[in-house]
Amino acid sequence: MDKLYEQSETGCCPRFDPGPWEDKEIKFQDKLFLKDHVRSFLHIPLNFDRIMVKNMEKIEAAGALTPEPLMLSDEKSMWGSDVYIAVSKEVPGAQMEKISGTFLSKVFEGPYQNMGKWAKEMQGFVKSKGKELKKMYFFYTTCPKCAKYYGKNYTVILAHV
Repeated sequence: MDKLYEQSETGCCPRFDPGPWEDKEIKFQDKLFLKDHVRSFLHIPLNFDRIMVKNMEKIEAAGALTPEPLMLSDEKSMWGSDVYIAVSKEVPGAQMEKISGTFLSKVFEGPYQNMGKWAKEMQGFVKSKGKELKKMYFFYTTCPKCAKYYGKNYTVILAHV
């Protein structure tokens, strides 16, 4: 596994630093992602672990891990979401997608049950900046086990404006 993960305190997700993500404007120009789909029931993922393990194995085998992990989720319906895992190069046998645009980011901390409240807050944040929201992506910064270990459950919302 990549050194970044091996060197984390948990051997899994690295400790998240919210500073670079809090109230920022981020630009992506053809940022490369591996794209997959997770089935959900009322926004609760059903096969997330299996999808992530499968894709991380492909990414590692291709030598396509990025120095800083970034996995975006497009919660497009109550029954499923598209996940986008940032990669450093094309991954054989995977669906690839490039994302471009300007994004406003904001960091939230707490249980996932606050997601609806955070999404509304993000909509207000975008409006306060005089921008128009096109789409929201959710960056879940650590897995549940690591969030428990670190004592913080950060989620970053990136608003495509």
